[in-house]
Amino acid sequence: MTSKVGEMVRPETIEAMATTMRHRGPDDRGEWISTDRRVGFGHRRLSIIDLSSAGRQPMIDATGTLTVTFNGEIYNFTELRTQLEAAGHRFKTATDTEVILEAYRRWGTDCVRHLRGMFAFAIHDKTQRRVFLARDRAGEKPLFYSHRDGGLAFASELKAMMAVPGFPRKIDTNALNCYLAFGYVAGSQSIFEGVSKLRQGHAATFDIESNVLKEWAYWQLPERQQAVTATDDELVEELHQMLLDSVRRQMIADVPVGVMLSGGLDSSLITAMAAAVSSKPVKTFNISFPGHTKLDEAPFARLVAKHFSTDHTEFAAEAATVDLLPVLARQFDEPLGDSSMVPTYIVSRLIRQHATVALGGDGGDELFGGYVHYDWVRRQELVRRIAPAPLRRTISAAAKFIPVGVRGRNYLRGVSGNIDWSMTSANQYFDVDWRRRLLAPSGVRPDQLPEKMKATLAHGSDATGRSMAMDFRSYLVDDILVKVDRASMLASLEVRAPLLDPPIIEFAYGRVPDNLRNWKGERKVILRRLAKRVLPLDLDVTRKQGFALPLDAWFRGNWGSYMCDVLTQADQHIFDRPTIDSIVAGQRKGRFNSHRLFALTMFELWRREYKASL
Repeated sequence: MTSKVGEMVRPETIEAMATTMRHRGPDDRGEWISTDRRVGFGHRRLSIIDLSSAGRQPMIDATGTLTVTFNGEIYNFTELRTQLEAAGHRFKTATDTEVILEAYRRWGTDCVRHLRGMFAFAIHDKTQRRVFLARDRAGEKPLFYSHRDGGLAFASELKAMMAVPGFPRKIDTNALNCYLAFGYVAGSQSIFEGVSKLRQGHAATFDIESNVLKEWAYWQLPERQQAVTATDDELVEELHQMLLDSVRRQMIADVPVGVMLSGGLDSSLITAMAAAVSSKPVKTFNISFPGHTKLDEAPFARLVAKHFSTDHTEFAAEAATVDLLPVLARQFDEPLGDSSMVPTYIVSRLIRQHATVALGGDGGDELFGGYVHYDWVRRQELVRRIAPAPLRRTISAAAKFIPVGVRGRNYLRGVSGNIDWSMTSANQYFDVDWRRRLLAPSGVRPDQLPEKMKATLAHGSDATGRSMAMDFRSYLVDDILVKVDRASMLASLEVRAPLLDPPIIEFAYGRVPDNLRNWKGERKVILRRLAKRVLPLDLDVTRKQGFALPLDAWFRGNWGSYMCDVLTQADQHIFDRPTIDSIVAGQRKGRFNSHRLFALTMFELWRREYKASL
């Protein structure tokens, strides 16, 4: 999905932008330019609903006044279609794309409130002389835009923006500061100056004549209901039915559908729901790590697959996949420090040989309190009640003398300030002191703006709830969903997340009480209770293992050699070489810096690929 709006549009620019994203839509392509040549849309299609040419985009409505380019899926499109037909609307295709057009005709910009799905789209309204942009509530689908030089350009991936002639590839120092802090570029900012991201649950209008862009939030996380009268068992059953409904809707496709089965709680529940609503064996896929027992969940995936009689495929990952790093750096547009992008891409490539759509378990941790650091935050809250503020500030100040990579350092650094501030330290890559050391040659003076911005995302009355909301608004949307979208789309695979269905999000944040999410050392309580109903009794659902690479082990082999080679040749005008050498030395002494070195490596590979500069 690409566009150039406002100035005279050149067809070759739209075509070039769309071509950069062929992987997102290898089945078809389309370009459209308005009669006054002020607006141009480009599209690459991955055919999933209505595989005929009738589904080609950009799509124009029957009146000839509305044109849409759309990335994603609308899961309630059949109900909306029925509702719109009852109101007199007529349809030419069986697509969810046309439903968006007619919904806009009916409700205008409020149409987005009626849509249930993952989406990023743009509608050109010829009558109103405007372009309407919208992104889904969780932020599953990306949307970059640049509003400058008297016009608007936007795309699903940043690389399409770079295809616009004269695009400046100047690194935004605030975004770089954020990346070094958390391993991702958060919020509306982009790694490049002059480019923004439309935030999750937001929409915008661009007035073509006045060159005015207005952005607003059409959706927010709900407030916690103070009085929930349902019993625990009733809430478990309510979630069960919502999850069945979500999976049923998300399995609708005119192409083969599978499940990414890691063997963990969330993906196992998705598999159970898929088996319950499917009339034929569900296709499941898993990636294993031979020789790394602690990280290898393949045996658990096999157990679940056997229990539900799925058509199961397993793929073994080997350390030789280091060759993928430059490929992934190119695909991700912005640097990302999450090494699980590698297995995510590998399993996506595997699944694409058998299916075009896959369901995943993303969202369960953020919605139902699954991360280990929620326990950490709760302990931090206890420390605050016991230790006076001056003592906590002294401990935090002293912790900076502990070498980076020593376990517990982030915990001690985070005891100063309020609980929201502490939450920003939980999984931090580099604190502000280390960011200043790293960026010393660049002249950039990093501040604590990333931490301050992230702290404002907390929402709720208790530490766990506030931390969950912070993760939903930052880590989930800017790391997890970015990783899944870019890695899967590189393989031309669409990944859907049933747990991120809007009714489930609102249920999780609005109705689930503390004792059913993260309570007395048990995480995702309500999901585990549901698991007892539907999953094999001998499946261990209490363990917590992320979809991670054995980076510490692989660092001792060719991965470590490769990353060190890349960093040795890094631009010395940006990163301080002795500081990097000290991080490498710490890793070799047994500290836990492999993820930090991976993040620095991916930044350098990205910088080389896109010839970016400060």
